[in-house]
Amino acid sequence: MSDSLALLLVPALPLAAFLLIFLVGRVYFPKFSGILGTVIMLATTVISMATAYKYFFVTGKVDGVYQHLIAFKFTWLPFSENVSIDMGAIMDPISMVMICVVTFISLMVHIYSLGYMKGEDRFAIYYSYLGLFTFSMLGLVLSTNIFQIYIFWELVGVSSFLLIGYYFDKPSAVAASKKAFIVTRFADAGFLIGILVLSYYTGTLDFETMIARLTVPGSELTAITTAGFLGVSALTWGLMLVFMGGAGKSAMFPLHIWLPDAMEGPTPVSALIHAATMVVAGVYLVARLFPIFAISCPVGLDVVAYIGVFSSMFAAIIACTQTDIKRVLAYSTMSQIGYMMFALGVAGYGGENGLGFTASFFHLFTHAMFKALLFLGAGAVIHYVHSNDMRDMGGLRKHMPVTHIAFLIACLAIAGVPGFAGFFSKEEILTAAHNSNPIIYWCAIATAALTAFYMFRLYFNIFWNKEYHAHHSDSHHGDDHHHGEAPWSMKAPLIILALLSIATGYIPFGNFVSSDGQALHSEFHLTSAILPVSLAIGAIIVAMLFYRKKNAVPDKIAGTIKGVYTGALHKFYIDELYLFVTKKLIFGIGGTIAAWFDKNVVDGVVNFSATVGENFSDTLKKMQNGKVQSYAMYFFTGVLGFVLLFVFLWDKF
Repeated sequence: MSDSLALLLVPALPLAAFLLIFLVGRVYFPKFSGILGTVIMLATTVISMATAYKYFFVTGKVDGVYQHLIAFKFTWLPFSENVSIDMGAIMDPISMVMICVVTFISLMVHIYSLGYMKGEDRFAIYYSYLGLFTFSMLGLVLSTNIFQIYIFWELVGVSSFLLIGYYFDKPSAVAASKKAFIVTRFADAGFLIGILVLSYYTGTLDFETMIARLTVPGSELTAITTAGFLGVSALTWGLMLVFMGGAGKSAMFPLHIWLPDAMEGPTPVSALIHAATMVVAGVYLVARLFPIFAISCPVGLDVVAYIGVFSSMFAAIIACTQTDIKRVLAYSTMSQIGYMMFALGVAGYGGENGLGFTASFFHLFTHAMFKALLFLGAGAVIHYVHSNDMRDMGGLRKHMPVTHIAFLIACLAIAGVPGFAGFFSKEEILTAAHNSNPIIYWCAIATAALTAFYMFRLYFNIFWNKEYHAHHSDSHHGDDHHHGEAPWSMKAPLIILALLSIATGYIPFGNFVSSDGQALHSEFHLTSAILPVSLAIGAIIVAMLFYRKKNAVPDKIAGTIKGVYTGALHKFYIDELYLFVTKKLIFGIGGTIAAWFDKNVVDGVVNFSATVGENFSDTLKKMQNGKVQSYAMYFFTGVLGFVLLFVFLWDKF
């Protein structure tokens, strides 16, 4: 199969699954829709893996450097001789990694959902939405130009809105889907303006052309790189606006407020959106434009780095206090995405610190495995307990042995324990930060310790702490009356992801992905891992002492730092601040001004035009009085007027 055909099929198959299931399957074979969607997703994954293998090991490398190849491209909307919107597919190291991650995690979610979503009334609709989401993500990561990314970026937003709000009869789910959609739309407005700024100055939307015009020696565009508004260049403004879109999609502070609420969707959706796909779109966007971000250094990449590391620590602190297991994992995702972001931010300082680019994508890859495992493991627990609250759990290791071992492996991986995948990728990031920015490095070290603590707080509360006693509560999915741990359709993805949460750490990732397409070998040394590993193990021990058996110590400590604990428990009141700004300031003071303007200006203009029209009609209707004498007078007056006009014009000509 040619590369062009393969990369055409990769997004086309999920799109076909969406159309087939949505238009036909939900009516004629609703129960079979899950199998159909899963088989199509399996085919997509196989094609993606084969294409990536061929690129990395057969055709992609020339003289030791991976090439940026265009599999296919056609002009969709021409605007001028030089500017058009094209649609195509790019083959380079990061796009090949991303299609493997997206398709594989989507396949795991498809298989897992066969058991988890069994009995749902809208089972076929659910699988059609999964197909739409996967198509959108694949179209995004294969895009050859920045506007094509934006098109699929918005499709990802629409499909995530549908998935988060899947339980549309539940008010909290509807509110969560609207919140995610609205927050990311504000961010995407900045993204669109950034696209217009960059394309205006470079005269192109194509990535390769844009990068070449800004980075190739002798072809710099001084108009965009010189100081512009407020002493900052147009290039930096454009990149910051583009990053605004990425920060919204990847839930970076302060655009993160949609992420924990998005847990209202089905748990497999949380795994798909928050493990490896939608939330890493922002990381992918920065990586795709990394050569341009690098020439805006230090301003552009400093913003990426500091927002990333702050988001990482901020989310980790909040995660230490949450009791909803899916929300703990949501804040964990925000924290780990922050790691990827600040790794990119510190990668632009040249020399050996370019390791940050590779480390960021390495962590994206390993994180996809263990975070998907954590969410799917949480789904198995919720499926068994019928509750999201860890206070309703405890002692489940005896009842759910497969889930217990898989979840433990994922916790060890994300905590950075040696031997597990997260250890290798996280240490690469810490090494990159250590080589470039001590402030970011020490914040990252502290965040790593917090990560180990809150993840094992979660683990011990679920699987140890106290004996589990079954109770009944509402469940959102139809398979309530189950027996045993979980069906094999749910356990098989857990086992596969658990193995990959170990094995993926041993992939020589630096040989495949780097900022310039060349091999970038690891700079990781065991001596540099002593401190972070020691802190992680210490944090795990503290979590074990606090939560392995139920005791009063955690409550006592929370009481001694009541202010900080309460603030973290309430997510530092960021949501309330947004509500205050929107309701009191925008819709309060701003609403009063808007109401006056609407009443006196908008309504005034409309009322004035109505009054003028009414008065004119009153005058005009008096001419229609039914009197022949009046009509004769109007007639002769008109004739006289035409005669006078004729005489006047005769004298002129």
